Amino acid sequence: MPNDPDLEERKTTTRLFLVIAAVVVVLALVVVFVIAPSVSAAVQPGMGLKDSALIAFGATVAVIVVMTVAAGDGLLGEIQFTLPAFFVFFILLWVLIAWVL
Repeated sequence: MPNDPDLEERKTTTRLFLVIAAVVVVLALVVVFVIAPSVSAAVQPGMGLKDSALIAFGATVAVIVVMTVAAGDGLLGEIQFTLPAFFVFFILLWVLIAWVL
């Protein structure tokens, strides 16, 4: 029986998938058991709501300005979408930064 190219390709794809899955599992284990404890110890004191609000405001302004300039209409053409997005993004970042850090 001659070599079937589809069968060989399927075997190669399966091997590649198994190698990628193994690498992902090993990296996840390294992150959980090696990196996570040291990061947890480094950020133990935490960050208050006031400090996280400043960081969230700066990140939000930077992202909103970049997005409005990239939209092509500039700051005034997208204002009806920019203001609600600003407040939602700011609140989300504020809470997440205060919670994580």
